[in-house]
Amino acid sequence: MEIKYEYSRKRSEFGRPCVFSDLLAEVTVNIPPDPALAEDFIPQDPVDFAVQEGPVLAGHEVNTERSQVTIRGVNHVEGGWPKHVDPKNQELTTRYREEVEREEVYTKTIQRLGFVVEHYIKQNNTIDIYEEYFEEEEEEDEDEEHPSAKIICVIRDPNNPRRMCTHLSWHPDGNRAVAVAYCSLDFQESRNLNSDSYVWDVEKPYTPELTLKPSSPVVTLEYNSKDWYHMLGGCYNGQIVYWDTRKGGLPMEMTPVEFSHRDPVYGAYWLPSRTGTECFSGSTDGQVLWWDIRKMSQPSERLVLDISRQDQLKDALGASSLDFAPVLPTKFLVGTEQGIIISCNRDAKTPPEKIANIFRSHIGAVYRVTRNPFFPKVFLSVGDWTARIWTEELMDSSSIMETRYHSSYLMNTCWSPVKPAVFFTVRSDGVLDIWDILFHQKEPSLSVKVSNDPLLSLCSQDNGRIVGCATKMGNVSLLELSPGLCTIRKNEKTLTSTMFEREARREKVLQDKYKERLLREQEHLRAQPEQQEDAVQTFQQAREDFLASIKAERRRRGLEAPGEG
Repeated sequence: MEIKYEYSRKRSEFGRPCVFSDLLAEVTVNIPPDPALAEDFIPQDPVDFAVQEGPVLAGHEVNTERSQVTIRGVNHVEGGWPKHVDPKNQELTTRYREEVEREEVYTKTIQRLGFVVEHYIKQNNTIDIYEEYFEEEEEEDEDEEHPSAKIICVIRDPNNPRRMCTHLSWHPDGNRAVAVAYCSLDFQESRNLNSDSYVWDVEKPYTPELTLKPSSPVVTLEYNSKDWYHMLGGCYNGQIVYWDTRKGGLPMEMTPVEFSHRDPVYGAYWLPSRTGTECFSGSTDGQVLWWDIRKMSQPSERLVLDISRQDQLKDALGASSLDFAPVLPTKFLVGTEQGIIISCNRDAKTPPEKIANIFRSHIGAVYRVTRNPFFPKVFLSVGDWTARIWTEELMDSSSIMETRYHSSYLMNTCWSPVKPAVFFTVRSDGVLDIWDILFHQKEPSLSVKVSNDPLLSLCSQDNGRIVGCATKMGNVSLLELSPGLCTIRKNEKTLTSTMFEREARREKVLQDKYKERLLREQEHLRAQPEQQEDAVQTFQQAREDFLASIKAERRRRGLEAPGEG
């Protein structure tokens, strides 16, 4: 028996939305209670019963273990030949090809496939699927895009306990790898720790590409831009080592302890020589030493960082940072533990003359000093709570630009290699600040919370697209920047140059006015008889000024109400 039901509906009513309306309550079924059934139940009072129409769901969080991923390839040399044909015998392979080409099936197959391939080739040539129709509009959208940065990769120290990441260096060949120096700078904490450093492939961040095994933990690492296989390292015990990565992770040679630095090496750079084997290093023992990796038994040259120009090692300032720009092959900058930046010239005749200029920059140690890649006479430094921009054209003046005082220490900085007005700073509270001084000079354009641990080192790729930040707990975070932060705009270099020149002129005018005021004050003091200052009154005035500044700072941070005394 077949049951069939036909339902007809007009075509115009297909897909018509349902229209709902409000109606009064309507009783469809009414079941009165049956008193006879009450004897089978026990009354319960009170009764709480909840009804939920939707399904009951529960939220769960699962932290899975990291899966180890490896990439393996297959080398396919020769294949597809019959068993009786040896692919290494050229005579047999040629004879077999000729036999196949003479077959009628081969000719028909080629003709049939030729028509198919020709059809698709003509189809591809008809329309350019990669043609840009709205290129100008996309450029305008990029200009209006807000700056952003996202973490794309995190590289962790495979050892336990974790060590500090003290330095980063990108591979010169397309930035495909990054060398990370691991070392604990805390006093007497590096004795029982692993001294290995690693070279990581960015595409495979789970396993190091190469393990460097120095005799002492490495504080700084640098690739040789001329010979990519050579790496230079400065050790915690003051030695200088170099590796040839083609021959493994063991050092090729290292400097003798008696001729090396006496303190940790905080800076080491390759020099642009003909042979590509010269380098120099700086340490907190107050010395800058020049080396040649072909003969590392002793330094080829020595400079004592004595700003009194007496060449006395006991009066030397400790080098906490070092900077060298290949565009100025004879000049370099040294940041010291005493907050002074020393501009040195290697071509000077005598060692005292090699100390060219002195910039009294920060209250504490200068953690990093670096030249602008577009304007080599302009350099950037970080120390205490600020970052400052200087120019070598003004010798005795203060910085031409500076950031505000932060609540946490600034640990490192670097310029953007593609935008002359952009630089990066990292802080001890784990924040990366990106500054674009053409637009904002008081506040950073972007602040990113990278980690809860202090950020110690910072390095940008040559294309400015990816920035590496390393923490005190051995983690290296790679951040990808938005196009607006790594693409130079029209006239940006000219505008930046004009801004630096304007700030330099302004600082020079202020410096001249300050000198005039000092001269007037000195003349005024000479004209008046000597008056003895009241020490108690001076101390009381200084105490009141200090307490007033403390209250103003607490009020600014919201820790104290304006009316509190």
